[in-house]
Amino acid sequence: MQCSNLRSDRELIVRIIFEMANNHMGDLDHGVEIIETFSRVADGFDFDFYFKFQFRDLDSFIHPDYKGSDIKFVKRFEDTRLQQKHWDILFEAVRANGFGLIVTPFDEASVDKILCSDVDILKIASCSLGDWPLFEKVASSWSKEVIASTAGATEEITDRAVDFFLNRDIDLTLMHCVGLYPTPTNRLDINQITYLKDRYPSIRIGYSTHESPADFVSGAIAYALGSRTFEKHVGLEANGHALNQYSASPEQARCWLESLRHVSKALGESAVKRRLENDEIDGLRHLRRGCFFSKNVSKDHILKREDLFFAIPAEQGGLTANDCSKYSEFKLLISCESGKPVILADLEMETHEPLIQRYYDQVVSLLNASGITFPFGLDLELSHHYGLSNFEQFGLAMITVVNESYCKKLLICLPGQIHPPQYHKLKKETFHVLWGELTITLNGEQKLLRVGDVLTIEPREVHEFVSEAGAVIEEISTTHFGSDSFYLDEEINLNAQRKTLVRLRAKSAHELL
Repeated sequence: MQCSNLRSDRELIVRIIFEMANNHMGDLDHGVEIIETFSRVADGFDFDFYFKFQFRDLDSFIHPDYKGSDIKFVKRFEDTRLQQKHWDILFEAVRANGFGLIVTPFDEASVDKILCSDVDILKIASCSLGDWPLFEKVASSWSKEVIASTAGATEEITDRAVDFFLNRDIDLTLMHCVGLYPTPTNRLDINQITYLKDRYPSIRIGYSTHESPADFVSGAIAYALGSRTFEKHVGLEANGHALNQYSASPEQARCWLESLRHVSKALGESAVKRRLENDEIDGLRHLRRGCFFSKNVSKDHILKREDLFFAIPAEQGGLTANDCSKYSEFKLLISCESGKPVILADLEMETHEPLIQRYYDQVVSLLNASGITFPFGLDLELSHHYGLSNFEQFGLAMITVVNESYCKKLLICLPGQIHPPQYHKLKKETFHVLWGELTITLNGEQKLLRVGDVLTIEPREVHEFVSEAGAVIEEISTTHFGSDSFYLDEEINLNAQRKTLVRLRAKSAHELL
């Protein structure tokens, strides 16, 4: 068991708050026994554990006319009153058993009491969310973390509470909570964790549980949705004291913790692609088809699809079908016979994927610098007229937004990039410069186009262009046909591999098509 004041991680460490509330029953020995028992419950779990208590200055908290009444909560609070010396012993037991200490004050006098008790975290109860006099007292005297529950709070009250603490630079954790004791399953609304994470992305979101103590699943669901702070009412049926309907026994709490531990192990990483282990890679490799020569091939030959056939089992150290991307090129270092496996050590391999990634990043960076909005999820077409390695000198990037009876594209010219002379037999197109400058040669006449300039190109008009510092052009045209682009340089027309499609993603990572 570990105490959270030894940790600094904001998101990854699971924090478990055992809420005693009034379950000490006003009986000091019973309270100490709960702490010691749940210390054994927590043993073996790599979570941060706390015990939480509630403070009310009953002399001022209860109206004089209602002291000694049979009102449910008034009676319970008065019947479980503890003296300061008893609190001191309970807090010593908390520390001695390795727990952190959290206290919920329900009035200003209790905040002063907390300041004298070496408390780690202050908790705002759901009923106090929006108690502005209490908030002001906390803000004027407390500088450490505040945890606040949201049961019964409107969106407006929650917004104001979050703003209140963040504007005063107080570290805040917000807890999804439902104020029903216990909470029926159909009222748990655990998806509110997602709502709170989206609405308040700069703060931690946790889960204050009031479901049946026999429910070991809801906490795991909350963990899966992103909660890392959990509050659980606990108690002990001993010394003549019974448990209420929403407090977990030691056995129930242990099962609940086991469920959390199980899901924490099962979920794994979410921020990055998971790390692949060798046992998984090796196991799958045995199921892949290996590459074998379909004919005799000589040294220095560049492998083509027709040189190979694919079958199992793959040879150890051999090339597999999974390695044969169209973006990879293999040159033989030795002569090989038909039917033999293709061995990696006998190949000189070149892959174009890093180059494609570099060009993708350059194009997206230029688009971002231009401030022009563009749709993700479409294809970014990289035209490399004289080969991929020459794209930065000769080429163009295009995004086809729509291609119906009319067509709209975004053309992106990198700095210094030349688009060779071409014409269309069918398409009529209009260029509108959105960003940068473009020097275009149309039918032998050179023109400089600046932002806002518009130029229409008729069918069969030969055009080429270059941008010294980069440019983004909106192209509006009649329907575009892939077979309707003709270059004056026949070498380009004969290059069937002059286009690479990359799926536009919201981040730099891309998908080759």
